[in-house]
Amino acid sequence: MMNDAQHAEKMQKIKAAKDRVNEERQGEKGLIIVHTGAGKGKSSSAFGMVMRAIAHEMPCAVVQFIKGSRETGERRLLTTHFPHLCQFHTMGEGFTWEVQDRARDIAAAQAGWEKAKSLIRDPAIRFVLLDEINIALRNDYLDPAEVCAFLRDEKPAMTHVVLTGRNAKPELVELADLVTEMALVKHPWRAGIKGQAGIEF
Repeated sequence: MMNDAQHAEKMQKIKAAKDRVNEERQGEKGLIIVHTGAGKGKSSSAFGMVMRAIAHEMPCAVVQFIKGSRETGERRLLTTHFPHLCQFHTMGEGFTWEVQDRARDIAAAQAGWEKAKSLIRDPAIRFVLLDEINIALRNDYLDPAEVCAFLRDEKPAMTHVVLTGRNAKPELVELADLVTEMALVKHPWRAGIKGQAGIEF
């Protein structure tokens, strides 16, 4: 077991190494961020980032691709308390098994993508969340090559874009600056517990 002096010496070495690394990393850019995987927390994490951006007074926008008109806590909070800093656009009509109309799903996804492009191009907006766009890409409602080309070629240099949803396309993962895969370990749904307010929506 370390004594106090050994602990202090170890922490000083760690701090010196961290300081050197931080000095070497001075670049800034608008990031392309992907949250994917089977585990819970993809949208929740992204909305946490929205709140962080709002705390820095960075104008934001959210485009929801799949989720329909069902009221959610994040939409209520953002539209009620921060409409001056965060636009919120729910473009989907609900989960695909609820709509059961592929043509409508495709039309909704394409309308969402057009809205997303206009928001990303807007120089006043610094952070755009494309919630569940990976589902629209997985189901071939949108062309992954088009989405990747737009993000690569037209996204303003300092605009952050977060894309959520399971099964992110490999080309999107390759393009992204930051990719997190949520792993499912346990979920109450499997134990017969329904989605609950404040946790799931």
